[in-house]
Amino acid sequence: MDVAEFLVYIWRNHRGKMIGVALGLVFALFVISYGFFEALFICFCIAVGLYVGKKIDDKMNNRRSSDDIFRN
Repeated sequence: MDVAEFLVYIWRNHRGKMIGVALGLVFALFVISYGFFEALFICFCIAVGLYVGKKIDDKMNNRRSSDDIFRN
């Protein structure tokens, strides 16, 4: 098993753990670089941006699906 196959296996079977480790690593690097409260603020801003972006995407997807319904 080469490295690519191993990474694919890990991604398919342990996706949540990999994402958690990556987020933990990023947060740790933020804390080391900026300090705890600044890193917390950066993560908060990222979370708000993700939330707003998801709402915009959902609204656009709903608009597209309603356009498709009324077009047919």
